[in-house]
Amino acid sequence: MHTQQVGQHGRRPRWWRGAVGYEVYVRSFADTDDDGIGDLPGVRGRLSYLADLGVDVVWLTPVTPSPQRDHGYDVADYLGVEPAYGTLDDLQDVLDTAHGLGLRVLMDLVPNHTSDLHPWFLDACSGRDADHRDFYVWRDPAPDGGPPNNWVSHFGGPAWTFHAPTGQYYMHLFLPEQPDLNWAEPRVWDAFDDILTTWFERGVDGVRIDVAHSLVEDPQFRDNPLLDTPPQGSGGTGSVFDRFAHIHDLDQPGVVDIYRRWRRIADAHDAVLLGEVYVLDPTKLQRYVADDALHSAFAFDAIKVSWDAWEIRTTLGPYVAACDDRLSWPLSSHDDPHAAQRFGGGEVGARRALAYLTLLCALPGVPFLYQGDELGLDDAVLPDGVAEDPIAVRLGVRGRDPQRSPMPWDDGPALGFTTGTPWLPVGSNRTATDTVVAQQQTPGSHLDATTSLLSLRRRLPALTGDAPLEWVVEEGPVVAVTRGDEVLVALHVGDGEGDARLVLPEEARLLYATDPAAFLVEGELTLPEDVAVIVALDPVADPETAPEADPAPDGDIEEVP
Repeated sequence: MHTQQVGQHGRRPRWWRGAVGYEVYVRSFADTDDDGIGDLPGVRGRLSYLADLGVDVVWLTPVTPSPQRDHGYDVADYLGVEPAYGTLDDLQDVLDTAHGLGLRVLMDLVPNHTSDLHPWFLDACSGRDADHRDFYVWRDPAPDGGPPNNWVSHFGGPAWTFHAPTGQYYMHLFLPEQPDLNWAEPRVWDAFDDILTTWFERGVDGVRIDVAHSLVEDPQFRDNPLLDTPPQGSGGTGSVFDRFAHIHDLDQPGVVDIYRRWRRIADAHDAVLLGEVYVLDPTKLQRYVADDALHSAFAFDAIKVSWDAWEIRTTLGPYVAACDDRLSWPLSSHDDPHAAQRFGGGEVGARRALAYLTLLCALPGVPFLYQGDELGLDDAVLPDGVAEDPIAVRLGVRGRDPQRSPMPWDDGPALGFTTGTPWLPVGSNRTATDTVVAQQQTPGSHLDATTSLLSLRRRLPALTGDAPLEWVVEEGPVVAVTRGDEVLVALHVGDGEGDARLVLPEEARLLYATDPAAFLVEGELTLPEDVAVIVALDPVADPETAPEADPAPDGDIEEVP
């Protein structure tokens, strides 16, 4: 499987190829004015840390003005900066500093909905003939006076709120304070053309598009079918939203047309469109990353798999086959538990998370870390009564606050995040040994191992270029892929039976292991459980020996029972 050579409409910015991404949850990253809320000067001050880590692309969660009902995903002004985070000049400083360090910056764009305090919506509520009325989705009541259909919100309750002054319901797939935009209205298209162009001209290198699969609705607004049981692995909250088949409100045919138009704008500015396309079907996801649509989309099944070799192979493999290198592979995100939490928590979870990241670094596309992943953090243990996440507040569930807790930088009451009171506790399970400074001073720490991994990946053209990928172990507890004839990456998920062994070409050389207990002697690789390795099969692929390397050796790879 080779990466396609793309033409005029399929061109991707050269800087995107082989990149590593990092999500900054701005509110929890670094606070400089002691108000307990992360800010843009805090981001700017930590960019050199991200450059040293080996990151190429920094994605900032929303920094535009917002009432913060959903922490920035309720946008009140698409072209300004949230005062709690700083000013437009502060954002420009972030961009300038990042570019000086060789980093690119993606901003979060929220085109599915606005805040109910956005001037467009305030005007829309002034009457049915208001200038911006058609910027939003309005429907007459059902014959019984209730909502127009049975659609429900991600955050609980109906997806419709009645607006008594004008006698109609408006749609919101999230909070009632987040009314959905109407993408059947041409002026909405024009408005976002201007928004994208403005940010790209200001120096932003691309956008991460929030809920990129949700912008278009069934024009007939038909009811969604009710499921007998929620789908397994849906990743849902157990809410009423998961009880429906969302065939009329999500992933509608016309949504990709929006990205075709945006693609022309992005390509003219050497910018990237990265979609939060929550579509857990590789063949359906494929159409979003066509030559003339999004440059990349997150493969969210990557953060849904359990610690099981068969599940990892059979889940990730079809995405690579369908979309090749047009995927971004999230290790974690602000919406999902940290990888270390998902894989068992504590030292075991951290060990597995690093091994899994090693595998993601071998797949075509862009691996993405979420802040704290490089430290091996699991989720924060928070006290009762501090919930901020709308899911937790409205549904009474765990919510997403534990993965959104402040970044631990150094020793101190708030672990270096702030000298004030953090907006969310750092977590009772966080200690000084979890911090960036502590791990920087500890050889072999999770941070040290992650930095070494990203550095090696950058030096291996087989992992960052067009080398074809092959899954070379079809069963058992080892997940292994090759990139061309040059590099093998193997992950031993484990089955309780002890070390695994792989027979490799005699010339093979171990380049990286997540644990020093892995070793390679005369072509036999010994791989402990919960460990991953990167192996040069061809001396030419070894960054240390490539200048004097011999031609590639012959040899097969087999697992030793």
